[in-house]
Amino acid sequence: MPRSIIPVNGTNLFVEDSAQPNLPVMLCLHSLFLDSRMFEGLAAFFAGQYRVVRPEFRGQGRSDLDDVPVITMDQCAEDILALIEKLELTNIHLIVQSMGGDVGVRMITARPELFTTLTMLGSSVQEEDRAKIERLRAWVQRAGDMGFINKALDETMEIMLGATTRSDPGKAALVALWQDRISAVPRRLLPAMKGVIEREDALNLLERISIPALLINGEEDIQRPPEWARECAERLKDAEVFIVEKAGHSPLLEVPEVVLPKVRDFLQSHRS
Repeated sequence: MPRSIIPVNGTNLFVEDSAQPNLPVMLCLHSLFLDSRMFEGLAAFFAGQYRVVRPEFRGQGRSDLDDVPVITMDQCAEDILALIEKLELTNIHLIVQSMGGDVGVRMITARPELFTTLTMLGSSVQEEDRAKIERLRAWVQRAGDMGFINKALDETMEIMLGATTRSDPGKAALVALWQDRISAVPRRLLPAMKGVIEREDALNLLERISIPALLINGEEDIQRPPEWARECAERLKDAEVFIVEKAGHSPLLEVPEVVLPKVRDFLQSHRS
């Protein structure tokens, strides 16, 4: 899959693009910590059916890092909209995981004419639970100070993958792969982490979104629980919620055999 570095808004974004201009566009926005590689299975599943575009956000993955106090969801949305303009993408099927949803909803409300469907995975647009915010800030600061080792790494893995996945011997390779990748994330991810933790509530934006939406959540998601997905669906004009058993915050990685056919069926039912 072609890879490129594309300059937008004073930074450089790393982008993987199947570069098949005659196919409908699928734009995938990743979770904090996981980068565009989290969509490798999805890209393979939909190969030849969609042009799959997978950028990495400013300050994350293989995009340029940014030495600023915080990288906001609005700034990320502006970057990806600028990327869309450069790539001349239209009629976009947007697939978002976790923070990708915070960014994606801002994009859709800013440029609704660009988007056809929205699929949210382990995502929502609420602010962090105020009862947990100090603990989350401490976790973020530990990772920024020490990197993703010891307690900071353990806490991150507990958030990103469900308890069933982490304890399943059959998924040990998956857990080990993402543990290795997360442990390699640089401490300079801190501005992006702060942007996610300190994000503003965007529930009010959902009422302005009219495209069909599918919200998929793991029943074991402790960071963005299923009730958050249901609350988002109530604000959207055309939304379906699908709760996945024995999965946590990253259902696309944990149970792709369940999630990918569900996404395929949803997209087929709304394909023009």
